[in-house]
Formats: sequence, C-alpha cells, structure tokens
Amino acid sequence: MAVFFFLLWMILNGRITWETVLIGLAVTAGVSAVFYRVSGYTFEKDKKLFRNFLLLLEYVLVLVAEILKASFSVALFTFRPGAHPSPVLVEFDAGLPGSFRNVLLANSITLTPGTFTVRQDGSRFLVHCLTPAYAKGIDDSRFIRLLRRLT
Repeated sequence: MAVFFFLLWMILNGRITWETVLIGLAVTAGVSAVFYRVSGYTFEKDKKLFRNFLLLLEYVLVLVAEILKASFSVALFTFRPGAHPSPVLVEFDAGLPGSFRNVLLANSITLTPGTFTVRQDGSRFLVHCLTPAYAKGIDDSRFIRLLRRLT
C-alpha cells in the first residue's frame, strides 16, 4: 500500500526531483502509518496482495478475452437465420473458499454474454445459459482454475 501511495504522490506531483522524492517518501510514510493504524490493514495483507497481483491481472485479461469471445458468439447466434435459443439452467459447486472468490466468479459469469448467475449460495451456483453449448465446461472453467490458485 505504501508503494501505491508513493506512486500516487509522484503521479499527482507531475515532476521528479530530489525534493519531490524525499518529501514523497516522508508523506508516504506518514500516510501509510495512519492508514495502517486506522484501517487495521497490515503489512501481511500487502504481501498477500502483491503475491496475488499477477494472478488477478491474468484473471482480468482472461475475463476480457472471454467477454470478447462470448460477445462474438452471441452476435453470430443472434444473426443466424432460424436460430432459436434453448436456454438451460446449470447448477454446480465451484468449491471455492471465501466469499470474495465466489462473488468474483458470479459477477464474471454475469459479465460474459450468453450467461448470467441466477443464484449463488456459498460456492454453489445456478447459471442461466442461452444454449446448452454455453453451459459446457462451466463447472471447471478457466475462471475457477485461476480463482483456486489465489492465496
């Protein structure tokens, strides 16, 4: 978090000089100390966030790629003459610990065109899919595999 505060200081300052760096380090140390004390945030949480940063970045990139692929697929399905949706509800247990991962998965499914989360109860999901083809592999998707790797 202190690194984030320092980078924010440098970006908002707009110039890099010895004075801005030194003052930035002092201000960052003070703001970080107050932030850690008031919010209960710990250095251990910083380390955990740093360890998971690249994994979360990969997750966001996979999400964007899946949204683009699904958008193209739904558009093709929509414009195909005589195509009729045959919606299906899929229920599965993702087996993810913690509410953060489960809510992130539920929202990722809903953001992906052609699917949306109807219900999420713990790690159990009920998902509506536009066609049975969209339901294939949803219970062991790349989203779930990435979320399992989070520490």
